[in-house]
Order: sequence, then structure tokens, then C-alpha cells
Amino acid sequence: MKIKYSELIDQTLYFPTEEFNVSENNLLFHDVPLMEVVEKFGTPLKISYLPRISQNIQKAKSWFREAFEKAEYKKNYTYCYCTKSSHFNFVLEEALKNDISIETSSAYDMDIVKSLYGKGKVDKNIEVICNGFKTDDYLAKISEMINSGFENITPILDNYRELDKLTESIDTTFDIGIRIASEEEPKFEFYTSRLGIGYRDIIPYYSQKIAEHPNARLKMLHFFINTGIKDTAYYWNELYKCLRVYARLKKIAPEVDSLNIGGGFPIKTSLNFEYDYQYMVEEIVSQIKKFCEEEGVEEPNIYTEFGSFTVGESGANLYKIISQKRQNDREKWNMIDSSFMTTLPDTWAISRHFIMLPLNRWEDTYERVFLGGLTCDSDDYYNSEQHTNAIYLPVFSDTKPLYIGFFHTGAYQETIGGYGGVHHCLMPQPRHVLIQKDENGELQYEVFREKQEPEDILKILGYK
Repeated sequence: MKIKYSELIDQTLYFPTEEFNVSENNLLFHDVPLMEVVEKFGTPLKISYLPRISQNIQKAKSWFREAFEKAEYKKNYTYCYCTKSSHFNFVLEEALKNDISIETSSAYDMDIVKSLYGKGKVDKNIEVICNGFKTDDYLAKISEMINSGFENITPILDNYRELDKLTESIDTTFDIGIRIASEEEPKFEFYTSRLGIGYRDIIPYYSQKIAEHPNARLKMLHFFINTGIKDTAYYWNELYKCLRVYARLKKIAPEVDSLNIGGGFPIKTSLNFEYDYQYMVEEIVSQIKKFCEEEGVEEPNIYTEFGSFTVGESGANLYKIISQKRQNDREKWNMIDSSFMTTLPDTWAISRHFIMLPLNRWEDTYERVFLGGLTCDSDDYYNSEQHTNAIYLPVFSDTKPLYIGFFHTGAYQETIGGYGGVHHCLMPQPRHVLIQKDENGELQYEVFREKQEPEDILKILGYK
């Protein structure tokens, strides 16, 4: 009879993987010995394995390069990083090592670009795609930067007002794009995305406001749907509608040369994750080329704005199981030394799953459990996993500490959780450690931010 945790994994999941392996009864994440990290820095702990960022960017670039060669696609591919996924400087600086562009969504992103320029991380040729609904502050910063020589900033119009405001404040020629207001899946509570301009309105708007504009040049059509890039009838139908607009626009606006298909590549949320990235890229590229040939128009440069795909798989959250509560004959609650609502808000806000594995005791017997956080909120728990919708972990013991990790948590969790601020029940922000490799492949650790102390929280609340 197979009763060890390692045997359970062998029976139910694809293991080991390129990210995960086990050595001497302990889990490795990208060959990082996690128990050594825990012993050095303690728990709860947030880690960011930075090489994964560059690895995923290079993977995507290679998929598009191969797809372009296969389809004999004549234009260029540009990888943009979607900054709202994670604004941290260490993320941007790692991503920028890979010859990428940046996609922004608010006025504060423009300050980040200026900071990177001030540090010498980018020059004024950096390409910035400005998305989102644009407040006056956002529009003013875009205009200021274009006027000061950042010539590759492209505001994507979300509504009609934005072009008028940009025209008033920019004193040189500038590129613009238009975001298509895509139709949402039937399960949504609304029919059309609140972002962008409707399919039927784009051609008339171009003819009336942009065609004879003295300074604005329409360069890009932007397309994105919330469900991401999936091999579904819904995705292909929306892409074809976008291509029809592009073809019609190209025939009257030859200066339009780029199609931005947004983000939407999934990341691994299970060890049984299956997604054929290469197939999807090849299909997208071939469909765009085929459609343009049939319409007799030149195919566009292709842009993507991958955010979660860029940074998500670089992150992990590590916890210690500090106690087990038995609430009845069937339910065992393993309590972590932190809060899910504080450190992994997507687990309760949108019932998001992450890869969850124990860091140690892989040769011990296992049991079914629920995982609870330390706040007094009934929603502070995690109770569904990849093992047939249940959580199995090595049996709790008062004398043999158990540590667990949630992996691929690098996107959105810190900003949604209010990094460095006040959290539910005043749960402190964990210590945050960056992991990099030097030129010899040796692991390097850096404490990016220490754990919050009571004094930090009291100061925010006005007690100090």
C-alpha cells in the first residue's frame, strides 16, 4: 500500500517538472533548496526567483520567431511587459534585459518610466504603450514625456476625449492607437467591455477626427479579451472581428502598421497544467497572415502585452504549519503562520488556485486537510487543490515541523494585498527575498524588504 506523500504525487501528478524536484526529502524550486532558504530567512516568506522572468520572455520570443518563419511572416514582433502585473523595480529591471517594450495603465506608470530613465536603465527611445482610461494627470504626463523627447510613446485611445486633450498639450507629431471595445463572453454581466471604442465606431471616428489630424498618426489597433488567449470559438471569433476592423482601417489609413493582441497567456497553476503555447502562437500568426492576404492588405507588426506570464512564475510564498485544529471527526485545519487574505488575496477574492506543495517531509505519510489563515475572517482559508479537489499534506506533528509553499504567485498579489500597508487584522507583510544567479550559476540572495514590525503598522494608523 502506497502511503507516503511522495507516492501520492507520483500517482496523481506530473512530477518532477522543470521547476520542481525533490532532493533528500526536501523540495527544490528551480534548484533552489527551499528548506535552506527557510532556515536562513524564516517564515512567512515571499521569494522572487528573478531568472524565471527572463526565461519566460525568451520563450515567448522564440515561439513567435518560429511562427513567423513557418508562416513566412514579413513584419516584426514586439514583446511588451504589462507593468500592472507587478510594478517592482527588480521586475522591470530584469525584464528590460531582454529588449522589450513597456505597457502602462496609469499616470503612476509614467513616473516609473521616468525613474528608470533617471537611473540609466532605459533611454528616450524606450517604447511605451499607454493603455487604460486616461485621467487628466495621465494625459499630462504622456504629453510632457513626448514633448521632452520620448518619441516612442504611443497612447492607446480609450475614448474620444483623450485625443482632444493630447492635441491641446503635445506640440509635435505623435503616434496613437485605438483600443477595440471587445464583446465579452455570454457569462459576463455586461455585453461589451468598458474599455475602448466600439467596433462600428472606429472607422467613422478615424475618418472624422484622425485622418486629417495635423499631428496625430494612427499606428496601432489594440485588441484584448478578459478570458485570455485560448483555443476557443469565442477567442477566434473576437480575433476575426478585430482583423476585419484592421483590414478596413488599413485600406483607408495606410499608416496603420501594428496590431496589439494584448496579454492572456496562462501560467501554470497545477502540476498537471497543459497548454500548447507554440500551437497557439502559430495559429494566431497564420490566421492574421491568411486574413490579410485574403483582404489584400499588408500584415501588421504584432505586439503582445504579457504580464502574468512574464512575472507570475517567478514568485512563491512560504509558510510554516504552526498548529492543527480538529473541528469535527472529519475536518482537520492546518493553520499557517500568516494570512491568505493578506499575502494571497486572489485565493479568496476570485477563488484562484496556485501550485501548493510541502517543502519537507516528502517521505512521511499524508492526510487530507484544510488550510486556514490567522485572521478572524471566515474567508481566510484555502481548501481546494489539484489532488481531486482536496488538499493532502504530510501528517501534522508537534515534533516535526511542516513547511509548505504556494508557487507562481508573482503577479498581482502584492499590489492587490496592499504591499507594505495595513492589512486585515493587522497581519504583517512577510519578509521578501530576491533570488538571482551570478555569472557562474551560483545562487544569490537579497532581502528586498524586511517583515513589517508593529511600529510600522502603528505609524500608518496614526498611533506614532
